Amino acid sequence: MRIPILRLGDILLTSIQSDITDEQAMTLQADLLERMERTRANGVVIDITALDVVDSYMARILAELATMARLMGGEIVITGMNPMVAITLVEMGRELKHVMTAISLEQGVEKLKRALAGRTDGCEGRTALDE
Repeated sequence: MRIPILRLGDILLTSIQSDITDEQAMTLQADLLERMERTRANGVVIDITALDVVDSYMARILAELATMARLMGGEIVITGMNPMVAITLVEMGRELKHVMTAISLEQGVEKLKRALAGRTDGCEGRTALDE
């Protein structure tokens, strides 16, 4: 079962509604990157409100997705992380560095819009490899 990805202007939105398998996590990663390329989306908001647990594999997938999105010229915001997930990630050493986070989906969309608006300095579409 694929996780739905919605488009809101130049932002993609997805919500993980239950625990997912490693295969589903990899499929979501590939789907989001493909949709970013196809739609020319500049950012992605991933809502994990429904997740009670994020294991080290899922944390790695999310961190890698953020890195891949940045290499493609985009940004990612993860929303809805509960306190136990945050504690577990830090204890595992998976702090999701360089990943923007927000409490709610609405705040995540606003944070992403502000981040994208702040890129109006002529650096749109540049990657870390260009610098």
